Amino acid sequence: MENVTLFQDNQTVGNWTEPSIEYKVVSTVLVLVICGIGIVGNIMVVLVVLTTKHMRTPTNCYLVSLAVADLMVLTAAGLPNITDSIYGSWVYGYAGCLCITYLQYLGINASSCSITAFTIERYIAICHPIKAQFLCTLSRAKKIIVVVWAFTSFYCVMWFYLSDTKDIHYADVTVVTCAYKVSRNLYLPIYFLDFAIFYVVPLTLATILYGLIARILFLNPIPADPKEKNKKWKNESSHDNTIFNSKSSSRCSSSTASSRRQVTKMLAVVVILFALLWMPYRTLVVVNSFLTQAYLDTWFVLFCRICIYLNSAINPIIYNAMSQKFRAAFKKLCKCQQPHSEKPATYSMALNYSVIKDMSNGESPDHFTTELDDMTVTAEFLPSKKLSFDDTCLSSKVTFSKA
Repeated sequence: MENVTLFQDNQTVGNWTEPSIEYKVVSTVLVLVICGIGIVGNIMVVLVVLTTKHMRTPTNCYLVSLAVADLMVLTAAGLPNITDSIYGSWVYGYAGCLCITYLQYLGINASSCSITAFTIERYIAICHPIKAQFLCTLSRAKKIIVVVWAFTSFYCVMWFYLSDTKDIHYADVTVVTCAYKVSRNLYLPIYFLDFAIFYVVPLTLATILYGLIARILFLNPIPADPKEKNKKWKNESSHDNTIFNSKSSSRCSSSTASSRRQVTKMLAVVVILFALLWMPYRTLVVVNSFLTQAYLDTWFVLFCRICIYLNSAINPIIYNAMSQKFRAAFKKLCKCQQPHSEKPATYSMALNYSVIKDMSNGESPDHFTTELDDMTVTAEFLPSKKLSFDDTCLSSKVTFSKA
């Protein structure tokens, strides 16, 4: 019953009946479509992060780990389900039973740990930004991912000793199943330990941490009136620089807060879907653990399977829908972007700039500063200019000088 692929219970194999034609068609089509989309999408997530330099962030490293785990679930649990639906019997032999069961649980547990890891990373990055400077780094994220996979790989070794194939003989047919060696009474403590570590604890932790994150991002006090800030700045510096710094700081902090909210919303959606889509299967197993005769309605079991596969397939769609960076990177990977025109790129920004004339002709220096609400810099109009940036969140200074 607890096996993701077969949902086989050692005490109920005697009730086996051959799947109907309708069940075979519906299950095969649904699993093929969902797993096909999921496999392609998760491969794209991995390729996008590995091949795009600006996408290599700590959070995206955890998303790569999650994508690999989801790929493992889709290939080890989803694809074998197709042959199970068609033939109604296990066709991969004893070695296949051991390896596929191991990979199923490895993918499930690694995905849960990856979700927990990026939840903690988001909490530190938003609620403890000073600590995040040395805790939320790319190198540390890679080390944590290695630890996650090492732990789950070692933890799941037990399934090599718990899984086995069994031949069920009927009047005119022999059905091979991939089930468990131990009885239900011995297996249930192992399952509930797995259930607590990789489902209850991650979701409880995520609920607490995202609540704290929401308090910082969405429930923080309304900032002071910008006009009052401007007046205070005017008393300390010149009028022009004060207006520029105030606007620059306001725009930068607003952009940063908006970006953080968007990333946090996306990751929260991933966690919520993980909880909802795994709930039918987890609930079914918990209920059956206390029943003498397990409830194994064929169509409801198929529904539980589909929810699991959807959970592993839907994450790339969420990234594409909620992250502009992922969406652009996906388009670039698919070569769906329109070819770049020969017209030079145009950049619009609010800035304070200085123009310094060449002094080699003996003229007196002509230095001035001015404030521009919106300035457009086009490369074709500045073929011989040198452009240097002093780019910070508080101010942005651009200096133009003739070559």
